[in-house]
Amino acid sequence: MHTDGPVTRLPIGAVPGKRPGLRVFGMLLLGAGMMCATALAAPPAGAKAQDAPATPAGHAEFVGAETCATCHEEASKSFAANPHTKMALMPGNTNGVTCENCHGPGSEHVAGGGDVTKIFDPAKASAKDVDAKCLTCHVGAHPDFERSPHAKAGLSCIGCHSIHGSKAETLLKAPQPALCFQCHGDVKPNFDMPFHHPVNEGVVKCTDCHDVHGTFQPNNLRATVDQNMICTKCHTDVRGPFVYEHAPVKAEGCLACHSPHGSVNARMLNMPNVNVLCNQCHSAVAAGTVHGQGQGSSDSVPCTSCHTYIHGSNINSAFLR
Repeated sequence: MHTDGPVTRLPIGAVPGKRPGLRVFGMLLLGAGMMCATALAAPPAGAKAQDAPATPAGHAEFVGAETCATCHEEASKSFAANPHTKMALMPGNTNGVTCENCHGPGSEHVAGGGDVTKIFDPAKASAKDVDAKCLTCHVGAHPDFERSPHAKAGLSCIGCHSIHGSKAETLLKAPQPALCFQCHGDVKPNFDMPFHHPVNEGVVKCTDCHDVHGTFQPNNLRATVDQNMICTKCHTDVRGPFVYEHAPVKAEGCLACHSPHGSVNARMLNMPNVNVLCNQCHSAVAAGTVHGQGQGSSDSVPCTSCHTYIHGSNINSAFLR
């Protein structure tokens, strides 16, 4: 027999412990909230069509170099002899460059009556944007430009190149070395020293040794398999390879003993006295029995009077004659 208290019967679907009235109230509250949200999202009565967000403006289109020439006649005439244009004139070549390849599509610029804000103007753009524009075509020839000291210093392509004004094949604003000396004035006096590379004389150019567009070497030095080849491509008599290599030549290179731009010392040596230069590494030898007993004392006789082949030798490990 059932001995517990009276059993309360719940409506079908009701949850024990819950009151049916609360569930109904919750459903009514949810419905009212949805109606309010719909009303808030609807546009106010009488709203005009212009209140809707405007559609984005269309992209500019190409208009052709002939259209550019109607206003930029002088630049257009000079550009006919430009290396960029010459590419297009070659038979079968479709890689020529026109105004809009560098300045961008000009339809909005024309429609705006020459609005300068509707066209890319390198003269008013940042160095980074100018470089990016030029490298779209020239990145294959200058892949390391962004890591170069020139790029890091904020010097853009048009800092050295005049795209419209230069008649040179390289479009340089001025010939070397005058162009380089505009920034590297600290190096210029070296080429006036008694012993120097003939840069001012026009025999050697800065770019013979430096790649101004960037390398993995310090000071934008050209990168070669053997870094001494920057020097030995001209100084072939000391190129080697030799049976007996002089260690500083292979380890530190030519600059261990020579100043590359110019020097007051013969052979552009770093020091006026050859023996002092040698003794930076060979000080123990200078005090040895042969060198210090009057038989060719290192104070009176230059080391190179006996050690003639100091760059390397095929016959003697001491680089003797």
